[in-house]
Amino acid sequence: MNKSVVIIPTYNEIENVELIIQAVFDLGQGYHVLIVDDNSPDGTAEIIASLISAHPGRVHVINRPGKLGLGTAYITGFKWALAKEYAFIFEMDADFSHTPSDLIRLKQACLDGADVAVGSRYCKGVNVVNWPIRRILLSYGASLYVRIITSMPVHDPTAGFMCYRASALRMINFDAIRFVGYAFQIEMKYRAFKRGARISEVSIVFTDRIRGVSKMSGAIIKEAVWGVFKMRLDSIFDKKRFYNAEKDS
Repeated sequence: MNKSVVIIPTYNEIENVELIIQAVFDLGQGYHVLIVDDNSPDGTAEIIASLISAHPGRVHVINRPGKLGLGTAYITGFKWALAKEYAFIFEMDADFSHTPSDLIRLKQACLDGADVAVGSRYCKGVNVVNWPIRRILLSYGASLYVRIITSMPVHDPTAGFMCYRASALRMINFDAIRFVGYAFQIEMKYRAFKRGARISEVSIVFTDRIRGVSKMSGAIIKEAVWGVFKMRLDSIFDKKRFYNAEKDS
């Protein structure tokens, strides 16, 4: 009943993927890993294939034909995990910006009653390591902006370190999700919030990646700024558009 799977999207993470999977497995037998790889040209897929052989039944992979966006990677993983009847479904980056041992605390928050547990950088001050001040201000400002626009009581709505109960994901119509970049994280929390999900924040320390290259871009920021505002307006004035014909809309 407590089957857990950690979904990790990858694109060119050959330096991190084996290390992050092993770090998850070091937590115990209760965690499986699903890698959603967007046809990484650096050999990431070959590393994953060898790990599947070494850890049968615990490492899984979905190979996609190219870069299709973070949001679609997670939705693909969510659908797979729900079909496999996992009870707890995690999101985590491959680059160790999220500390694998915090998976235990996120899961405990759900065991204690949360439907969604957020690994939060900002619920107890600002817990970010190795970021320049400009990026901290941008991220914190984006979080404040989202809270104001959506009225969602989450200090870190852009967080990508999460634990969902399967029942919480089943509340959400994945086909209605419009964002494909990092704003996807905001939209998932907002849709869960609008569905009445109990959201809990777990304070974490976020450490910027040491190996590999960041995928952040100006287009991602633009999507978050304008897209969140439009999403809020739709949820108020055009509920059919927002829910896309979900039940009880």
